Amino acid sequence: MKTMFFRVLCLMVLALATVSADVDEIGIFESSHDVGNPKLKGTVSYDAGNKTYTLTGAGKNIWDNSDEFFFVWTKVTGDFSLSTALKFSGAGMNAHRKMGVMIRESLDGNSPYADVAVHGDGLTSLQYRATAGAETKEVAGPPDGDYITIERTGNKIVMRSAIGHLPQDITGTVELKLPQTCYVGIFVCSHEENVIEQAVFSKVELKLPSPARSDVTSVLEILDLTNGNRKVVKEFPYVIEAPNWTPDGRFLIYNSGGKLYRISPSLPDDEPALINTGYATNCNNDHQLTRDGRTLAISHGTKEDRKSRVYTVPVGGGTPRLITPLAPSYLHGWSPDSKYLAYCAERNGNFDVYVIPAEGGEEVRLTTAEGLDDGPEYSPDGHIWFNSVRSGLMQIWRMKADGTEQTQMTFDEDRNSWFPHISPDGKQVIYITYNKGDLRPDQHLANKNVELRLMPAEGGEPITVAKLFGGQGTINVNSWAPDNKRIAFVSYKVK
Repeated sequence: MKTMFFRVLCLMVLALATVSADVDEIGIFESSHDVGNPKLKGTVSYDAGNKTYTLTGAGKNIWDNSDEFFFVWTKVTGDFSLSTALKFSGAGMNAHRKMGVMIRESLDGNSPYADVAVHGDGLTSLQYRATAGAETKEVAGPPDGDYITIERTGNKIVMRSAIGHLPQDITGTVELKLPQTCYVGIFVCSHEENVIEQAVFSKVELKLPSPARSDVTSVLEILDLTNGNRKVVKEFPYVIEAPNWTPDGRFLIYNSGGKLYRISPSLPDDEPALINTGYATNCNNDHQLTRDGRTLAISHGTKEDRKSRVYTVPVGGGTPRLITPLAPSYLHGWSPDSKYLAYCAERNGNFDVYVIPAEGGEEVRLTTAEGLDDGPEYSPDGHIWFNSVRSGLMQIWRMKADGTEQTQMTFDEDRNSWFPHISPDGKQVIYITYNKGDLRPDQHLANKNVELRLMPAEGGEPITVAKLFGGQGTINVNSWAPDNKRIAFVSYKVK
């Protein structure tokens, strides 16, 4: 009895030394939560080197009409599969202690849910509660599973399990109607309100399908400005937006469904690679690389207020770093020396151009005109180009990096001009235009007939280099190839 008491005491000490509940940035998960208000609070620690999650938690049970346990989760929309190897630490107090993987409608104790639970006595089962406050039911599987998966396809929940990480068989299924967006994650429950148990999860893998098909086909294209030829790289049966080139010319980065992907224009049949942006999974089409290609700046809407803020993240993946605490803020450009970020932000009811140190700090407002100033992007010589409605229609403007000498660069009378992008050598500027009358000057919506226009950076008469069906998502970010001869963009087809 003393040995068991000492073990419980050690685990409680460990709980105080590790990450507490309700933290963010836990590997692939968004946060953690004690569900059902257990008497003893749970903790999670994440070993990034080994990619293991160690959970400690208490709770009376995951059963009957309501649950108590510790849960590490992320929100997932639609179909998914979540797999993990898992094991308890120590002999345990109760044969019915549980660890496993779960999908849950809410963080309420009586929420509908389904899980694949491994019990202390080896039982592996698919548990589920069909409606709030209903009795939990169970589909038993083979005992002693140490590698488990929960899958959702529509309303079908599948349990897979195996011993020794062998290929998993389906060991249970149930039809369960849950909302499209649910909490998905890993859990531990001690089955004893005064005891904390510990479980270790490794080889955790969350798989999501490609973005859902829709009535829109996105066509990723490359335009050769030397001869006007348009080459289709790949067609996607869903919306993708805002391609930009990596500085070495090997890849294009685009956004879709709140996430960023990388694709090789020379190997378009390869599966696009998801870029790990950590908890930032609500990215819009404002992403930009540093000139050395090592760091991405992104705009991400937080789960708390859905307002866009600017973050930076290593291009190889990692934890985002918040740069603009104030919202909304929409990224558009890095300074040539990668020390500053330029963005459009709404403060006190007006949208203006701001800059901020890339390491974070005080933002500086550069424009003060009434109406929308948007799309700020640095040129190699340090000027900032942007678009503004201050002269009536949306037009392209340029200013010095400190906001002085704001100069109108386009004077179209029949179109609204958006998003100037400067070539790597600083000699040319490409931008997108909407026909006057199609939209208000301060709107840049999707599914419109638009043109891509090219002009010298010192100013002069623009020329139309492409006509297409697109708009929002076509060319929101700088999409020049490093050779100064090609641009990438997205056109669209609507069924």
